[in-house]
Amino acid sequence: MVHDSTIVPAESRIAVIAGRGDYPILCSRNIAAVGHEPVVIAVDDGVNAEWLASFSEGRAVKISVGQMAKFLRVLKNFGVKFAVMAGQVKPKKLFRGMIPDAKALLMLAALKEYNAESIFGAIANEIAKIGVQLLDARWFMEDELATVGPMTCKRSKISEENLKFGVRVAREVANLNIGQSVVVRRGTVIAVEDFAGTDELIARVGKFNLRDAIFVKTAKHSQDFRFDVPVFGMQTLEKLAAANIKYAALEAESVIILHKKDVLAFARERAIEIVGF
Repeated sequence: MVHDSTIVPAESRIAVIAGRGDYPILCSRNIAAVGHEPVVIAVDDGVNAEWLASFSEGRAVKISVGQMAKFLRVLKNFGVKFAVMAGQVKPKKLFRGMIPDAKALLMLAALKEYNAESIFGAIANEIAKIGVQLLDARWFMEDELATVGPMTCKRSKISEENLKFGVRVAREVANLNIGQSVVVRRGTVIAVEDFAGTDELIARVGKFNLRDAIFVKTAKHSQDFRFDVPVFGMQTLEKLAAANIKYAALEAESVIILHKKDVLAFARERAIEIVGF
């Protein structure tokens, strides 16, 4: 998947709507590397403070989740025509602790369903109304995407039957907006990601001390890649190692592997097989 340079003119200013983790940091660096100018709106308390401080005055702004009017005003003041969402906003922030302004209250009241997808979709619509296009979040992370086939070895030890089962279950779960990850073993669903997140999923599986379990992460069939893109990183890999889960299957061209080279190297060291499907 290659981003379309005809959509974003050369040397464009692009707003990075940043959550926690390394994803927004890597994304902004890649945006700069191809000749664009990144500016940042931090929307989670966990956004890397040192990274934010590296931007010159007026090029990085931190706001609270729910300050929709201020968020849109900052986008306008940045003078951007394009934006990209990168990084995690803790799910609980969307349900507890958020103090919405009047603009956000009106937006939320119009939702038929209240979940991450519907909320981010509504935000995308508000962004579009002020003339800013929200880009596919994979555009500037193409080198970090999962690829088809074994990524840590020459030949996979995962049985085709077991992999197909895991992929089918993961896609069904994702399509129901429950979660993007599952763990299966020999035709049995061991655990499903839910509101608690990936770390909790893996921790539950670790209590069983199973062999031959497969962690599967996918996007849903109608995934909107402008937001909520599946991500796999070193933290998840370390959790898998601690839970003695030796196999991970990631949807190619859909799952971003943060610090891909380091993650694959660590997986080889710990004898964890990672494949793309």
